[in-house]
Amino acid sequence: MTVLRLRGLEAGYNGVPVVRGLDLEVAAGEVVALLGPNGAGKTTTLRTISGLIPLIGGDLEVLDGPTDSRRPHRIARRGVAHVAEDRSLFPGLTVKENLRLAPGLARRDRPAAYARAVDVFPALGPLLDRRAGLLSGGEQQMLAVARAIVTEPQLLLVDEMSLGLAPVIVEEMLPVVRRVADELGAAVVVVEQHIHLALELAEDRIRVNISDVRDMHALRYLVQGGDYLGDGTGTADSSAAVYGRVGFWYRSRRLAISTILVR
Repeated sequence: MTVLRLRGLEAGYNGVPVVRGLDLEVAAGEVVALLGPNGAGKTTTLRTISGLIPLIGGDLEVLDGPTDSRRPHRIARRGVAHVAEDRSLFPGLTVKENLRLAPGLARRDRPAAYARAVDVFPALGPLLDRRAGLLSGGEQQMLAVARAIVTEPQLLLVDEMSLGLAPVIVEEMLPVVRRVADELGAAVVVVEQHIHLALELAEDRIRVNISDVRDMHALRYLVQGGDYLGDGTGTADSSAAVYGRVGFWYRSRRLAISTILVR
């Protein structure tokens, strides 16, 4: 079942596209990583999918229906969860109170939601009554992801999961992405700048697709030596970030990851 389908997507602000001609399909149980340097339009793509900004051009279908940027809350209630880059927590509220704000979470389901959050992230257990503003960066990211998954979404969007976090914390969070895809059968789209971090979600590479790349050294950089894409400037080897689009497709038995660099 295809959960997300993009055809010729154009997205941006005030009618000016920063993403052009993006085609993408994500099926249930599939994990897709959208990679690229700062300013490539990764966050803009996620915000367009979740209805936070209007679509400029192309076709966008989520759960077999169009999105409506005038009513993004309705998209959330249909089963789309978005973990924003800034985590979008309420610092003055406790962990438990932040979890209550998960879209569509009924009062009777709150105890089960708390239990589910602690099951996914045991570190949150002793912190349920602590204000979110007093948590560490890693604990805040855990809370943001937990709030997104307690309602068992059909499409999970995660923006820069590793941003500002210690590697040991990131390693704890990676299995959660697999778990959401495996156990819930959700489609997952992850925005990430660290190439090898995203590729840890897949076990086998099955093919590499290249289109409109003018410098083949960029391909070798991305596959062999590249890790952090950053702003895509400063080295000749990052020229793919400037000149073209590179798609890397990886698949394991249980889930697939497609890594798309767009500029």
